[in-house]
Amino acid sequence: MLAETFITAAFFATSALAAPAPNPVQLMSRAPQPGVVIRQCAQPGMLALAYDDGPGQYTSRLVDILDAAGAKATFFMTGTLYGCIYNQAAAIKKAFASGHQLASHTWSHGHMNSFSAAQVASEMTKVETAFANIIGKKPRYMRPPFLETGNQVLPVLKSMGYKVITDDVDSGDWNNQTPAQSEAKFMQAGASGNGHIPLMHEVYQSTVEQLTPWLINWAKQNNLKLVTVAECLGDKDGMYQAQSFPVHQGSLSC
Repeated sequence: MLAETFITAAFFATSALAAPAPNPVQLMSRAPQPGVVIRQCAQPGMLALAYDDGPGQYTSRLVDILDAAGAKATFFMTGTLYGCIYNQAAAIKKAFASGHQLASHTWSHGHMNSFSAAQVASEMTKVETAFANIIGKKPRYMRPPFLETGNQVLPVLKSMGYKVITDDVDSGDWNNQTPAQSEAKFMQAGASGNGHIPLMHEVYQSTVEQLTPWLINWAKQNNLKLVTVAECLGDKDGMYQAQSFPVHQGSLSC
């Protein structure tokens, strides 16, 4: 009996050693975790175009450029940075109808590291409400302004179920970098390895009209699929909260 027990135990120990360890990329692609900073795609062969600070005057034009190329992107939107979000309802609906991912960039684009827990929650809730009123869905993804994730930020976002995105390639468009300078950063980063999640801003015409078409062509040359952030993390169906909400038909203001 003792011998049988020893043999059985040895068998299971050997089986455990022989079993391949879980691939971290596979684990991330199964379920990005709320409240954990994610900088890069979970798998190769993808490029997740991601734009901050809208909606604004170029949102509709950017959607047209992306749609013409069959590309999908993620729009991290604010409530009041470039005017009231409700004033851009038509462009937001257009992006949503085209299959692009709408995500949160907070209500006021403030420095979240200095916010209390209640302020962080309020910033997120206001954007949720706006999206619910405009498209009937609430986002599950966000990118913090200035990429700030200190103090109360991550604990609150985790409690609210938000998947937190930063970047692994900074286009520098916010820092007066020209499209050519931004392009050089992508070429330096290269097209191998897990896909990039870049930091870009849809409020700059040069990013929309010059950098984005270049990226579309660069992706094609390197056999990269242009996808949403959620898809590049293996979470294509997790872009929004599961529940749908009635779209408000009246006029709303900020």
